Amino acid sequence: MKATTRLSRAAALTAVLSVALPASAALAAGDAEQGRIKAETCLGCHGIPNYTNAHPTYKVPKLGGQHADYIVAALKAYKAGQRNHDTMRANAATLSDEDMADIAAYFANAK
Repeated sequence: MKATTRLSRAAALTAVLSVALPASAALAAGDAEQGRIKAETCLGCHGIPNYTNAHPTYKVPKLGGQHADYIVAALKAYKAGQRNHDTMRANAATLSDEDMADIAAYFANAK
């Protein structure tokens, strides 16, 4: 009976993942055109070559060509307060997961 229960659980998990994974992959891919629109604010700093932030002073990273997964992870970390930068935290605070994926798709395809 334990083997039957394990098989049933495995079958249920497989069924759930077969539906959930493609949906999450589609969301993770994002819409680059929507991302272009949503990234207008980002471009004020990240769209200026060799731009240095006034406070705290550091070189603002170029996002064009960056991996989408990295951008999403960074935005989520700013939103959660796990990365310290007041401006980035404020910008990420209102972004949905879909917004983040769209913005990431735009920058991943930008040069």
